[in-house]
Parts: sequence; structure tokens; C-alpha cells
Amino acid sequence: MRKPKFAKVLSVICVLFLTACGIFAQFKSQEVSEEDGIPVLIKHLPDWENARNRATYTNNTNDLRKALGDRAVFELIDFAGGTEAVTAPYDAGKLLIVEYTSPQISIEADNQFKQKLAGQTQNPPVFYRRIGNYSAFVFDANDEITANALLDQIKYEKNVQWLGEDPNKQKKYEHYIATTMADVFLSTTIWILSGVGIAILTGVVIGFLFFRSRDRRRIAMTAFSDAGGMIRLNLDELTAQTSDRLLNE
Repeated sequence: MRKPKFAKVLSVICVLFLTACGIFAQFKSQEVSEEDGIPVLIKHLPDWENARNRATYTNNTNDLRKALGDRAVFELIDFAGGTEAVTAPYDAGKLLIVEYTSPQISIEADNQFKQKLAGQTQNPPVFYRRIGNYSAFVFDANDEITANALLDQIKYEKNVQWLGEDPNKQKKYEHYIATTMADVFLSTTIWILSGVGIAILTGVVIGFLFFRSRDRRRIAMTAFSDAGGMIRLNLDELTAQTSDRLLNE
């Protein structure tokens, strides 16, 4: 008799534990910033630092109705499995971003939202766009241009980390080697051409200075010498005598 009672108590405890885990998982954010603990979804709002004070971050429809009123698309939003949402008012309209956990779920929700919005005429109109795994809505917008401008400011950014070895590691390594070799070849070619250019320029400058020096020496000569300034015998006595003496008397 005790064994069935113990099994029943154990089953009740397991049910309560799983229920608690489900509730915890329901309210746990998909991704939280490590720096300040703010959900990343809030940081993807346009001008989030100013909008965060008036934003509503939630994972249930009741909070959305409190912030935005009763909207027809809310019945299509399923928050099971970690779906999250954030909404904030802007001058262009009331923005709602719903984040899904996978592209497949996001695509299915996107098709449902498009069918829902296409089949109903709402005044004012609801502007909708799928951005990555986000389903973004603008309610009570002034016009389509301002609504699209607000949607354009939403940036879907995700970091993908592999649990095992990156399958693209070899390609990345080959790309790195090719890029590095190209940079080395380019820098070596530039250094060689620079060295040749400097050598040519230095030779031109030195040759010009040498030529000017020889030209000044030639102009300073008192008589012409076809020996180019070399020592020669003055047999014809046509060369002027200098004070330099080659031999002692």
C-alpha cells in the first residue's frame, strides 16, 4: 500500500517541477546582454536608449493589449517555445517587434500575418515587415513613408557560435592565408619599387652636384687644357705658370 502512495507523491512532485520549469522558461529571455542584463531585443529598438523607458517587454498577449489595445494580429502570436515581444511608442507610430526562436517559425508566422492583414481593412492601416526572425508592426502610423522609415531602423543582429568545430574553418584559414600572402606580396613590391626610386633619385642628385662641381672648376681655370686638368709638360710654353711646384729645386 505504501509503494503506490509513494509513486503517486513522486509523480506529483515531478509534475510540479516540470510546471515550474515551464513557467521559468516562459519568462526567461532568449538572449540577455552580458554587460547590463538588458534583453537584446530591447536594444534592437530604434533609439533604444531613449525608448527603453517607455518600452514594454513581454512574452504574453495580455501585456500587449495593455500597451497597444486589442489588435487583430494578437490572436496569431504564439508565445510558446520562447517567443518574445517588445513594443514602444514613437512619433511615427506604435512599434511592435515579435522575435521567434527559429527561421521556420518566423516564416510560418509571417505567412499568417500577411494573410490576416490582406484579408482585413483596418483604419488606420497596420504596416508590417519580417526582418530576420522578427515580425515588426507599426500601429497608428501617420503615413506609410514614416512607418517604413521606422521599420528601416530595426537591425536584426545575431551571433552564431558553433558548439563543435566550425565546418567553415578550413575555408576561413585558406582565405586568411591568401589575403595575408597578397598583402605581403603587395607590401614587398612597394618596398622594392620605393628602394629603386630612392636609389635613382639619389644618383641623379649626386650626379648633378658632381657635374656642377666639375663645371665650377673648369670655369675657374685660367687657361684651356685638353688634358682635362691633368699634369702635362709645358713644352710649348703656352700654359701659364702656377705657384705649385712638383719637384724641389
